Amino acid sequence: MKFVKLLILSFFALGMIINSAFAGGKLVIASNASDAAPKKAFEDIVAKFQAANPDIEVVLNTTEHEAFKTAIRTILAADKGPDVATWFAGNRMAGFVADGLFADISDVWASEGWDSSMASTMPSVSFNGKQYAVPYSYYQWGIYYRKDIYEANGISIPKTYDEFLDNCKKLKAKGIASVAIGTKYLWTAAGWFDYINMRTNGLDYHINLMLGKTKYTDQGVVNTFKNWARAIDAGCFMDDHQNYSWQEAQPPLINGEAASYLIGNFIVNNLPEETQAQLDFYQFPPIDPSLELGEDAPTEIIFMPANAQNVENGKKFMAFFAQPENLTVMNNVLGQLSTHSGSAAPSDRFQRAGAEMLSKSKTAQFFDRDTTPEMAKAAMQLMVDFMLEPENMMEILEEIEEERSRIFGG
Repeated sequence: MKFVKLLILSFFALGMIINSAFAGGKLVIASNASDAAPKKAFEDIVAKFQAANPDIEVVLNTTEHEAFKTAIRTILAADKGPDVATWFAGNRMAGFVADGLFADISDVWASEGWDSSMASTMPSVSFNGKQYAVPYSYYQWGIYYRKDIYEANGISIPKTYDEFLDNCKKLKAKGIASVAIGTKYLWTAAGWFDYINMRTNGLDYHINLMLGKTKYTDQGVVNTFKNWARAIDAGCFMDDHQNYSWQEAQPPLINGEAASYLIGNFIVNNLPEETQAQLDFYQFPPIDPSLELGEDAPTEIIFMPANAQNVENGKKFMAFFAQPENLTVMNNVLGQLSTHSGSAAPSDRFQRAGAEMLSKSKTAQFFDRDTTPEMAKAAMQLMVDFMLEPENMMEILEEIEEERSRIFGG
């Protein structure tokens, strides 16, 4: 009888050990957060997770940011991959999802209620109605403008695109460029395309275009370029922009020769304190008032590779990582915005304005993140050509369409 009791106790103990092993196990994380401050912030959250889950052995492997862009393809193709990794939303993940290299984590989205608390960034990680990543950080684009120049020239924040164009004409008549822009490296022109296309046709149309599903000779894109041509005709842009990088286009904004800049929030810290004091921010105005206002908000993600070995631990970490207080800490370090509506409001006034705007918006990434690199390179050059020679609009659109057809087919 004693032997039977001992045997039962032994089996019970063995069961406890097995259950403990399954409850614990390992978690391997591959991170591109290699700069000192983001690396420390990431490590702090991992350490916090480890303290809350002492039975899980956590291994954090950090790779230099640029090297990670090459390494990720090897990581995802290996027989055994990490359980969680970092990357970028939008088209940067779309190809990996299509190839079956990202795991479907829709169940985590459902259990955590992220469809509500992360509604603004949900489209950027969703494919065919399923979610494949957790967005954790983003930042806004918008029109950064000199309040003093607007006030001195009787200019108000435009509520519509027509009002924006009228402002351009008024400032042009006084020798001031409404918009500073440098298109030497192309992508700033693409920002204008993104916004005018989203305001002309809506976010869904824009995303389908980025994915190669819509022709660039489609009437919707023609209408976008016509609206863009109106801004060129109104004299909105500073002269010789093709000769300047985005940084080289900042002096006109600083010295008062230009009144605004359509760009990301990263511009603020580039400007002198006295310019920052005169700077404010507003959302790109609507063109078609019936459309929801989509926004460019480049977004960073964590995801589970399809070759993950510790699936449940990976999901557990993602749910922990995306807790609003953790994302608050992370983004305070990054100087960016939390994707979680429950995170604390940022103290910086530009980030506060961006957070308020993005919380009410659906987001795209940016032209060269939403479409393929090959398509982006060809199209962005032709967009700059259009800004210089808008009369060649249809020929330019046909050239862009030739590239789309060659790259995407159909």
